[in-house]
Amino acid sequence: MQQSAVPELAHSHTRPIHWVATATAVAGVVVLSSLLQPRPATAAQPGTGTGTPDDRPAATAPATTGIDFPLDCGPVDELVIHKASGDLDGDGRPETVAAVHCDAPMGTPPDGVYVLTQGPTQTHARVVATLVDPKDRTTVTSLTVTDGAVLATYLGYSSSDVPSCCPDLKDTAKWQWKDGVFVRSTPAGARSA
Repeated sequence: MQQSAVPELAHSHTRPIHWVATATAVAGVVVLSSLLQPRPATAAQPGTGTGTPDDRPAATAPATTGIDFPLDCGPVDELVIHKASGDLDGDGRPETVAAVHCDAPMGTPPDGVYVLTQGPTQTHARVVATLVDPKDRTTVTSLTVTDGAVLATYLGYSSSDVPSCCPDLKDTAKWQWKDGVFVRSTPAGARSA
């Protein structure tokens, strides 16, 4: 029988200490890799420290909680049913648009659509515009902010003779900030029923 030219290696037979050493090494790699993760990506670029708008922290849209909406709900609470956010006036800070009604136990109460803003020094948001007044007897079915414009689809009534249970109109409206006011228009392709 011929002897091998390579001497027998001491670690060719596994022992429990080898498994412990391997497990310790793998655990160390896992811990180290979790500590060395890259920072999450963001859409905003870091500021240059020159006092430019890029140095300001990203503004958040105003919250709808704690707002005193101009609704008279009596003993029931106000209920925000739709909301959307975006920069409506081009100042770099987002506004929030909210469709709100009274949380009535029966029936379908009319909605109001309000614009909320929060200035750089304010701690609480405030209502700055009413786009749809609850007196108009409308029910908002969708609300979005796209390209600085508010778009809403709503149900309404052709006359005061139409029962509240059965709105007979479906309409769409668009509001755009122009010359210090929200100007209402009908979006292209909108239809009434």
